[in-house]
Amino acid sequence: MKPERTVLVVAHVERPAAVRVARIVVDRLTAAGMTVRVLASEAAELGTADTEIAPPTALAANDAEMMLVIGGDGTLLRAAELARPAGVPLLGVNLGHVGFLAEAEPEDLSEAVDQVVGGKYEIERRMTVDVSVRANGDVITTTWALNEASVEKGARERMLDLVMEVDGRPLSRWGCDGVVFATPTGSTAYAFSAGGPVVWPEVEALLLAPISAHALFARPMVVSPRSVLAAEVIGPAWGQGETSRAVLWCDGRRRVDLDPGARVEVRRGSQPVLLARLRGVSAGAEGSEISAPFTDRLVAKFDLPVTGWRGKGDRRQAAHDGTAAQQEAAARRETLAARQRDEEPGGDA
Repeated sequence: MKPERTVLVVAHVERPAAVRVARIVVDRLTAAGMTVRVLASEAAELGTADTEIAPPTALAANDAEMMLVIGGDGTLLRAAELARPAGVPLLGVNLGHVGFLAEAEPEDLSEAVDQVVGGKYEIERRMTVDVSVRANGDVITTTWALNEASVEKGARERMLDLVMEVDGRPLSRWGCDGVVFATPTGSTAYAFSAGGPVVWPEVEALLLAPISAHALFARPMVVSPRSVLAAEVIGPAWGQGETSRAVLWCDGRRRVDLDPGARVEVRRGSQPVLLARLRGVSAGAEGSEISAPFTDRLVAKFDLPVTGWRGKGDRRQAAHDGTAAQQEAAARRETLAARQRDEEPGGDA
């Protein structure tokens, strides 16, 4: 008897398109003999008589083979809160704007579901960060992030005064709007908007990117994954006359208010987030690929111009050279054949 296979389906139910796609996914997975589970908060929109209903807690992902997420990156980050404790991989179908975390687009849906049913996918481990907040030396809050942890000013009209540290050593003091501590996965999210570098997901590193810093040295930095990064919120901020309050955001979802003197420490996460990667197949109207290499995904998501890239020119030149070589070889063969005809006797000797 084959073991039961369960897929937890999560969707952005406030978007009609996501609900339509999710219902198609639920029906197809059920028809394939898989058990489909949905969250109680989404059951009215997605559930059928054949689906399991689970509370919207980390227990929802227990014993599931996969979480299939329909929506944008925000929906996938929400789903990651359930999947990470259970060690369950996520597979996203993008209905958002950029969707860097998603594995498939709506036009890939049929092929993506078939590959899930066939078990034709691999698991990719994405680095996370663990975040702790200290006050007077005591840890008062711990949390985590897949994309980034950002320390930001609490009042729009006031600048934030931060002292940055790397591995317990002071690095610089910045008057700024904040700072982003990101993973390689998050390098294309908030850190990218703050001017940070794009880092390929398989690279193990921590990123630090200041937000609108007033300082001579305020460059984005990439440090060892074994490093501990820290930001300490200073009290009076550049003579503004009042204490500078700050806010810690993790993946834009979990918020912690920071009083002056608070210290935020960021280190490599103890538990990764698992992403399901489908086997590369041709999909979509333009023959794009599911699970395309990160370079191709970067080009597609940011619509980067590659027309006229010299690699294509090289290929055109190579094709031209190949054609010319073939024509030259054919000409040589014809010349040799003609010479042989001229040298052959006209009859019997």
